[in-house]
Amino acid sequence: MGQRAWALLAAFAASAIYGANHTIAKGLMPDVIGPFGFILLRVGGAAILFWLISLFLPSEKVDKKDWLRIVACAIFGMVLNMNMFFKGLQLSTPINSSVVITLSPVLLLVLSAFFLKERITVRKALGIAIGLAGALVLILFGIQEQPNAPNIPLGNLLFIVNAASYSIYLIIVKPLVAKYSSITLMKFFFLFALLINLPVGFAQFSEVNWASLSYSSVWQLAFVVIGTTFLTYLFNIYALKQLSPSTIGAFIYLQPVLAAFIAILAGADKLTPLRIVAAALIFTGVFLSTRKPRGKRIQKNPQ
Repeated sequence: MGQRAWALLAAFAASAIYGANHTIAKGLMPDVIGPFGFILLRVGGAAILFWLISLFLPSEKVDKKDWLRIVACAIFGMVLNMNMFFKGLQLSTPINSSVVITLSPVLLLVLSAFFLKERITVRKALGIAIGLAGALVLILFGIQEQPNAPNIPLGNLLFIVNAASYSIYLIIVKPLVAKYSSITLMKFFFLFALLINLPVGFAQFSEVNWASLSYSSVWQLAFVVIGTTFLTYLFNIYALKQLSPSTIGAFIYLQPVLAAFIAILAGADKLTPLRIVAAALIFTGVFLSTRKPRGKRIQKNPQ
């Protein structure tokens, strides 16, 4: 396979892992570990793995002018993004989380217009409005009582903050991806993320009775650290070397299908008419806002 094919496969694998994560991570919070303690475990575990791998690879010198961007990537991609998602997941449901994060391509479009001065057409503006309407339907009306979802509207709102944060990360990380290797970037991103998350999540992390964890909890924690954190960020940063941020964003559409299937199969969530309507609005908005005009090819480098 060519490099683009491998990049597409990496992006697909990352989305598949994320799809399973909605249910697996939800099942661990808050009884096994709190959301902020969970994030500390994630970034700490990933930092150790990336630094261990870097010992066997040639070292790269980072330009002084890039350190600020590296810290910003850590904040938006591994601190704000992760904490908002996991706190939202504790408060809401796996299906809601997988639906709301499909707004990422729309948010990416809005942020690209703001930061990169890309023009938003009437069709794209309509798509943005419809997509946001779908998200608001979930936030304002998705208040079905569930024992494992104590505050669904707030949780759904945090998912939007998560999606916006990750969209900013995809925009600001692109120049670094073209300049440094994936391992070099990841080891510094997660090192800074660990330092920033330490005061936020240490209390919840220290409350966990690690010696008494069940086998099921251990493998689920390992899945989130190794799969959802280490592998997905590595896969996505590799894919970004060949694909544009918007192409990576398109793979987010797979997550609601996979997440809903796994959540229903595991008995962790269920479909409702309201969620189907909200999902339809969000998908319609995303389709309208990200679809390219007929007969007009936009050159992207790399694609």
